[in-house]
Amino acid sequence: MQKKNRFIPLNIERQRNVKNDLLSGLTVALALVPEAVAFSFVARVDPVIGLYAAFMMGLITAIFGGRPGMISGATGAVAVIYAPLMIGLNEQGMTSINAESYLFTAVILMGIIQILFGWFKLGKFIRLVPHSVMLGFVNGLAIVIFASQFEMFCEGHGDKAHLLPISSFSIMVVLTLITMAISIILPRFTKAVPATLVSIVVVTLIAIGLRNSGLHDSRTVLDFVQSMDPNKTTIAASLPRFAIPEIILNIETLKLIFPFSLLAAAVGLIESLMTLTLVDEITETRGRGNKECIGQGLANVVNGFFGGMGGCAMIGQSMINIRGGGRGRLSGIAAALFLLTFLLFAAPLVEMIPLAALTGVMFMVVIGTFEWTSLRILPNIPRMDAFVIILVSTVTVIHDLAIAVLVGIIVSALGFAWEQGKKMQASLSMSEKGAKIYHLESALFFGSAQSFKELFDLINDPEHIIIDFEQAKVYDHSGIEAIENITRRYAQYDKKLHLLNLSEECGQLLNKADNIVELSFIDEVDYHIADDRLA
Repeated sequence: MQKKNRFIPLNIERQRNVKNDLLSGLTVALALVPEAVAFSFVARVDPVIGLYAAFMMGLITAIFGGRPGMISGATGAVAVIYAPLMIGLNEQGMTSINAESYLFTAVILMGIIQILFGWFKLGKFIRLVPHSVMLGFVNGLAIVIFASQFEMFCEGHGDKAHLLPISSFSIMVVLTLITMAISIILPRFTKAVPATLVSIVVVTLIAIGLRNSGLHDSRTVLDFVQSMDPNKTTIAASLPRFAIPEIILNIETLKLIFPFSLLAAAVGLIESLMTLTLVDEITETRGRGNKECIGQGLANVVNGFFGGMGGCAMIGQSMINIRGGGRGRLSGIAAALFLLTFLLFAAPLVEMIPLAALTGVMFMVVIGTFEWTSLRILPNIPRMDAFVIILVSTVTVIHDLAIAVLVGIIVSALGFAWEQGKKMQASLSMSEKGAKIYHLESALFFGSAQSFKELFDLINDPEHIIIDFEQAKVYDHSGIEAIENITRRYAQYDKKLHLLNLSEECGQLLNKADNIVELSFIDEVDYHIADDRLA
């Protein structure tokens, strides 16, 4: 009996564990609190707005997004974009409530743009990101996460920041190292519970013991919140409430907020789709980019109507979730609901967690995120790829993730075009009728157009010249222009040019340009010619 071929899907489903999803979600929720608070101050809004955003982004994208196991929330990338808007509104004398209405409207518009991006199925363009850009993105982001954690070892923020006193600094370092040690050692004995969650609990108990014994009072999540806003006494909050932003929506308002919304939408989608691709590689599954775009957009629209600052996917928290065994949508849903529970009922418990524990968790994320193999392969890969990895990493650190990715794609594309352009070659032969045949062996496009023009011996070639495209293609208008140019130059010598073996796509491309390219053909040449209208 003949065996049937079995279809193996690209989406490789891994076994999901409810317990792991729940416990990993709890760990993620604990790590979300200080970051959401910090990003709120970056965006110049109340910390509750950032915590609301973390909850709503996490819940909605976990349900409707295209990548199970990926965590979304309030992010620094989006906060940095909206900060100038809030600063400008405050400088105009606008009250914080009115300024926040502008912010919420901008977030709604951001979400609509993202939904449209997914609706028109533009998420597929993430496939155009080269692997070297991905490596640079991952390494740069790991460095950014690493550098951001040093703020935890300081008092104050910005220009006023200074290192903790030596005793507090030493205890902070020791507790951070204990957190990392537990995260590394525990999985060797058991994976029944996430090591990161265990490390947070153990280090919190140690910190409480030190405080009760009078030996040392470690900095906690509440200390961090109060260092940013002395008036805040708790992270506790009520449920977010629906409200239409109180703003006059006219042309002037749209001119003000649209540039921020568009930039935030672009940055949010780039970071989310790049994170999606990274999680795909780690879990060996396939996420759905277009669906993720719609999920991100829907989450941001809801944010705007329920008082959140918006956000996107978070690579740090996503890595915490994956390391903790979270694979299904339940992990993201659990993280969001645990965070809401903290805000409503368990704020005092979260507030006593030492910053050292969360810092240690994030350092482990850095170790797991950085592509250490990229350091080993740098000498062995093409110089352009090595340059792109270093370039994207550097731009990510000193400027912005979105700019870094765009720069990496552009440089990679230009490098590819340059290399392909140098490979334009042609073998020569003569037909029985005395026509000289150039058998092209590469693609004709903007990068190779100049090399194409230099292939031909205009003076010494016979009356009829044939260009055989059996092993080549015409890809763009620059290719058409190159053909037109060489045709005109041969005509100056009273010689005729013929195109043979064009693919259907090439023929269509030249047919659309029949007002640019004027070519002739001879009947006795026994080759298939693309179209007689080229005569």
